Amino acid sequence: MSTTSVIEVDRLNLTYGDFHAVKDLSFEVRPGELYALLGTNGAGKTSTLETIEGHRTPTSGSVRVFGRNPQDRRAVRPRMGVMLQESGFSPDLTVRESVGLIGRLTRRTDDVDRVLDLVDLTDRARRKVSQLSGGEKRRLDFATAVWGTPELIFLDEPTTGLDISSRDAVWATVDRLRENGATIMLTTHYLEEAQQRADRIGLMHQGTFHREGTVAELTRTLPAVIRFSFPAGVPALPLPAVVDADGKAVVETFALQKDLHLLLRWAQEHAVELADLEAGPTRLDDVFRAISS
Repeated sequence: MSTTSVIEVDRLNLTYGDFHAVKDLSFEVRPGELYALLGTNGAGKTSTLETIEGHRTPTSGSVRVFGRNPQDRRAVRPRMGVMLQESGFSPDLTVRESVGLIGRLTRRTDDVDRVLDLVDLTDRARRKVSQLSGGEKRRLDFATAVWGTPELIFLDEPTTGLDISSRDAVWATVDRLRENGATIMLTTHYLEEAQQRADRIGLMHQGTFHREGTVAELTRTLPAVIRFSFPAGVPALPLPAVVDADGKAVVETFALQKDLHLLLRWAQEHAVELADLEAGPTRLDDVFRAISS
């Protein structure tokens, strides 16, 4: 592994009694990249993240963050921002007080007003946490992660509970942080977010990586798909296809352009209308389903 990696996980094992939660897991996160760690239920993703964040001790193997043991809190924690699924703010504190408190705990310097503006909570600054909506609480969680512009930011389900405009605002802020050199580690159940934004993805299943790579590398492991409907009584299709009783066909192919051209030429030659025609590469959610099937 590169010595310049922000995160280095080397043969990590985590056991809880007889349960082996993480098995010989190795990967790295490079400076400035957005790395998405995804996993099926019970895959060991949460245990892995908690170890990287310094909250758990490995059973064996090693984890390094900025070249240091993440449990060296004094050295590592000020350089790291963490957005948990639920941060547990005191309901009696105001938004401004909550952001200021987290700022003091991180030992990073920043301005409360700047951060409130960054996460679109300026007009909620005097409101108590107990009075916030679910989406507003999520933006407050985000504020704690980006306070002081940390070098490494963990985003655990960052857009859960947010409407579309709020999601877009969060990602616009993440884009600006990345432009300034921040490294992002993302976990999300919204696979389209990972597909659109991750530089690389690790797919965990039963405690280890099932696959790792860019979106293109992962989706190339499964065939592309062509879907269409056609009327009865036409000549035989030019490609192997699964056809149901209603004449809906599915073609799986690793040569999408070639086979789509062949299909369209056949349809033109035989004056066949291909209704509801769709063609495209495998999506990340198809890869995800494949590892859990």
